[in-house]
Amino acid sequence: MKEQIEDAQRSLTKSFQSLFTEHELLAKVIECFPYPIQIFTPDGTVRMINKAALETIGIRSLESHIGKYNVFQDPIVRALGVEDQVRQVLTGKTVQLTDFNAPYQDMIRYFNVVDRDIQTISSDITCFPLPNADGEVEYFAAVFIIKKIYRGKEEISRGKQYIKDHWLEPFDLSATAKAACLSKAQFAKLFKKHTGVTPHEYYINYKISKLKEKLLDTNLTVAQAFAACNMDYNGHSAKLFKRKVGVSPSVYRKMSLK
Repeated sequence: MKEQIEDAQRSLTKSFQSLFTEHELLAKVIECFPYPIQIFTPDGTVRMINKAALETIGIRSLESHIGKYNVFQDPIVRALGVEDQVRQVLTGKTVQLTDFNAPYQDMIRYFNVVDRDIQTISSDITCFPLPNADGEVEYFAAVFIIKKIYRGKEEISRGKQYIKDHWLEPFDLSATAKAACLSKAQFAKLFKKHTGVTPHEYYINYKISKLKEKLLDTNLTVAQAFAACNMDYNGHSAKLFKRKVGVSPSVYRKMSLK
């Protein structure tokens, strides 16, 4: 599969390079191209962008982008550490950027893009030179293959479901974030934003809710109810329960069974 994608990218590169001398035709092809594409001058300034790129990235207008955006001055490109890699295209090389994950909130902060319920745009980017008749790199292109657009609610739902499926196990932020297809930092920040609590707090609250159910089972002692939730019945866990519920486990049982 990887080889097929690379072959398609090489074929795409050759097609655009063969059209470069026919600027008018190239412009028409780029505009109709289904994938986001941008054309840059050697100094990194964007000179052309197609409709697919405008819509996918959320750029508000051509006027706010063309002639103003510079890939070599992009804070996101620098933060992800790929600026030097992109610059290699100026030497005539075709550059492949895999899993370029751009935080959308950073894009809103730095650029004139629409504020949408998007957290991260993940893409593979192929950068290739467009040389003139003398073989000099006159422009270079960047084609984006969008792999995934992460939207807040979808990722949070996956994280919540993972916690609910694994509540008997010790809390694992790495595994929970992986289930949501986000980094730990992204997931923790996003989860708190959408739910008002940290992932660990959500895990504890869910575990306590399950413990409350077990305490209603009169066939179990209080200690057995805790054990059924993979919790030790000790001073710490009893205090945690009281802090979350307002009363001790034994008092909660008595009140609930009246």
